[in-house]
Amino acid sequence: MNSLDIHEVLKYLPHRYPFLLIDRVLDYTENGSLTAIKNVTMNEPFFQGHFPNRPVMPGVLMIEAMAQACAILSFKIMGSLPSKNSVYYFVGIDKARFKRPVEPGDQLVIQARLKRQMKGIWLFESSAHVGEELCCSADLMCTYKEA
Repeated sequence: MNSLDIHEVLKYLPHRYPFLLIDRVLDYTENGSLTAIKNVTMNEPFFQGHFPNRPVMPGVLMIEAMAQACAILSFKIMGSLPSKNSVYYFVGIDKARFKRPVEPGDQLVIQARLKRQMKGIWLFESSAHVGEELCCSADLMCTYKEA
């Protein structure tokens, strides 16, 4: 089983608190799939305003967590670490669906699978679950650039 702890995750993502949304990679295959987790706690800064009476993780942050998982997967597929000047950008989001709210105490299990890669654009199928329940799914398109 291939896994990455938080120290290894930090080597693959430029994000830092409060925007680092991957806590651990549970498993990946270099031919195109990855499973990661985000432990959702009441200490997340977005819960102060979203929503004070009923804290819910914003859908856009679930999408961002899935994109971060896709970025790690792309570097694992390429067999390299990002350079200091590299950035992994969104270029599109299709078929985004939100099925269940994510609340403090939940563990978001994120799945990413490479569908195809063409001309510098990577297309991933991604989803996020809490337990067996689907929370969010989307097709994410990304590209890698040297700044």
